[in-house]
Amino acid sequence: MSRMGTTANNWGLIGHEWAVDLLASRLASGRIGHAYLFTGSPGAGRRTLALRFAQALNCTGDAPPCGQCRACDLIARGAHPDVQVIAPEGRTLKIEQVRDLQHDLTLAPVEARYRVAILEDMQAATDQAADALLKTLEEPPGATRLLLTADSVDNVRPTIVSRCQVVPLRPVPARTLSAALVQRYGLPVEEANTLARLAAGRPGWAIAAAEDPAIVERHREVVGELLGLLRADRTGRFNASERIARDEALPFILETWQSVWRDVLHVVEDSSVLTVNADHQDELTALARDVSAEQARRALYAVRRTIAALEKYANTRLALDLMLLDLPYLQPQ
Repeated sequence: MSRMGTTANNWGLIGHEWAVDLLASRLASGRIGHAYLFTGSPGAGRRTLALRFAQALNCTGDAPPCGQCRACDLIARGAHPDVQVIAPEGRTLKIEQVRDLQHDLTLAPVEARYRVAILEDMQAATDQAADALLKTLEEPPGATRLLLTADSVDNVRPTIVSRCQVVPLRPVPARTLSAALVQRYGLPVEEANTLARLAAGRPGWAIAAAEDPAIVERHREVVGELLGLLRADRTGRFNASERIARDEALPFILETWQSVWRDVLHVVEDSSVLTVNADHQDELTALARDVSAEQARRALYAVRRTIAALEKYANTRLALDLMLLDLPYLQPQ
């Protein structure tokens, strides 16, 4: 594990300085809330920040989180008896998971100052799970701290949001991501710049891509597949929908397609905003010549609508069919 030190080096995070300063000030003043909700897009750093805060809450070093004491080390390795990370099983966070957690939270900490529960992707909680968790948020055990993550407060039950201190993680500037990739991972400047643009403000995505070139290659394949589908007829699109619906990387595919249409709209409207998919600049420019601003806007809305529908457990195949029918039809090459 890397040595994180104090707030001066931002708890080992890339960006999100304001969030670290906020949490550090709560620790220093002793005004620590019983529940926090970290929001942001996948890869933004929600889970990492929650883990760092869990370390800081239980750190025995001089500058929490020190990254060197027993508590920090065990939490980093996922081996601390008083810190639990609860992630959705499949596509949902289930009531059984919450009930098991509630039982554990009634117990006194084994060795730490606080029992900490990190519940990931609260937008995936079933109604029953949300109901059960609400009871714990209303009357939490004194030595318990709950750290929740979600993509947006809009996708979490308002009664849960109202009982948490919300910490929204904003996109990290590309220049900050690029500099970190050069300094921490030794990437050439040009490659770091490309990854920083592709990351669209998400440090977690940038780090994963720096460590695994296959992620960038898969990204290029997904962009290429979208461009090919625009020249397919209805039958070709329905066949693709059937295949994509079974792909475990469906969230990644839709996020990538969303970024493509956002880029195309910027190019069509001659915006000064830099494109995210800079490694496909020629294809984006060509596509922008073939579609109108209204078509690009309609396609972007179709992808966003589909992402929102699938988060609410809509029929995957039907949602994809409707989306693909809303994308522009280009002449076959």
